[in-house]
Amino acid sequence: MAAKIKKGDKVVLLAGRDKGRSGEVVRVMPTEGRAVVRGLNMVRKHQKQTQTQEGGIISKEASIHLSNIAIADPKDGKATRVAFKILDDGRKVRVAKRSGETIDG
Repeated sequence: MAAKIKKGDKVVLLAGRDKGRSGEVVRVMPTEGRAVVRGLNMVRKHQKQTQTQEGGIISKEASIHLSNIAIADPKDGKATRVAFKILDDGRKVRVAKRSGETIDG
């Protein structure tokens, strides 16, 4: 199945602690069905000191299940579903169901 959410997409969180907030997808893990979004779903991790890294409590982004994020509509920034459309030149592009605008350039 074609990827509805890709790296670099602007997405909106549908569930969880950061519900309603938006951010950019940093990494997608299709085999696990999860994605990492910049600045959202932050967790605090106790890091042990090593020769290269300093110890202490660090904040980092945890992964989010793909069912809990939706692409932000290019027109108004609200959550939308994604459809696929084949253009006249043969390219397959993602289209926002909410406004009908193409997501891919």
